[in-house]
Amino acid sequence: MRRFDTLFLRLFLLMWATLVAAHLVAYALSVPLTEPGGGTAPLQRLDPARLPVLPSLPPMGDPAARPGPPPGPPPGPPPGGRDGPPPGPGGPLDARAGPPPGGPSSRAFLWLDYLLRAAVIAFGAALGARWLAAPMRRMADAAQALQQSLARGEPLPALDEQRGTTEVRETARLFNRMAQRLREQFDARGLHLAAVSHDLRTPLTRLRLRLEALPPGQRAAAAQDIAAIDALLDDTLAVLREQRAGAPERIDLQALLQALADDLADQGQPVELQVPAEALLVRARPVALRRVLDNLVGNALRHGGRTRLHARRDGDAVELCIDDDGPGIPPEQIARAFEPWVRLHDQGVGQGLGLAIARDLAERDGASLALANRPEGGLRACLRLLPA
Repeated sequence: MRRFDTLFLRLFLLMWATLVAAHLVAYALSVPLTEPGGGTAPLQRLDPARLPVLPSLPPMGDPAARPGPPPGPPPGPPPGGRDGPPPGPGGPLDARAGPPPGGPSSRAFLWLDYLLRAAVIAFGAALGARWLAAPMRRMADAAQALQQSLARGEPLPALDEQRGTTEVRETARLFNRMAQRLREQFDARGLHLAAVSHDLRTPLTRLRLRLEALPPGQRAAAAQDIAAIDALLDDTLAVLREQRAGAPERIDLQALLQALADDLADQGQPVELQVPAEALLVRARPVALRRVLDNLVGNALRHGGRTRLHARRDGDAVELCIDDDGPGIPPEQIARAFEPWVRLHDQGVGQGLGLAIARDLAERDGASLALANRPEGGLRACLRLLPA
């Protein structure tokens, strides 16, 4: 029977049940609420033999057996004078015969009937919308989990292929197949890049050996080119290696920054560090975070001459800003600075893969990296980290 469990069938049954419920609720509640003396004995007035005929509902039982005057004009003037007999059982104003057509009671029946039906149909529509949105919510959650799992090397999310209608089950099967194919493609891409980067080491080593036969001027230029290729290979291998790194850990950001500043000071680099007295604990992978900081600080020193690091707690995040005194980047070029293999020659920023790797590694740990020009000149790189 599962092959007949389609979206059409479920919607049809839902609409049919809603209409039936609206019919019953309107019929059951309109009469007690609008009949004279509605405050007493509502169950007695719901007796099918005593209920009036609502304007938008069919009569209950045989119309010929219902009390009240027969259809058609009366054969003559009513007995008892122009006004007829006083109200009573069997009289023309007997509540069992329903309200006079077109009168105030008839309009009350009609409006109350419409309102009750609208309320029941709205309730059914709300249930139907929630039911229809449930598979889409599960799909959205799985898509978000897929993004994180591909970025961090975690197990792939899987949708239940035995749950829901035929269309939902087929979509779940396609999603699971797509997720598995994406993981295979990501792994294959990483394997190919690692193989190419590793195999290039051998010809580069031979080139270094052959530099000795070149004149001194050409030897230095060739050595610089080989060093640049080596740096690009190191960056590529670092990205592939750190994609498979372990889970984020609790890191003392102040200790990490102090160690970085001390290392640079020993090398004679002008670095200033400003950190608050309170502890700044963040959640990240130590190797990845250290590489991000090395890239950002290295860019600041290379293109700005000096750098200043200051960290603070900003709401639900820890913000680390790295300032330099360089020329900055035109606003329209900031987004391109993060693109891999893009070199902004005029500003000398975004060489190779540095900034692309830094942003990629930061986002894998839930952090974010942004660049902005400082009002007083220079560039500011802000790294927002998740607190531990």
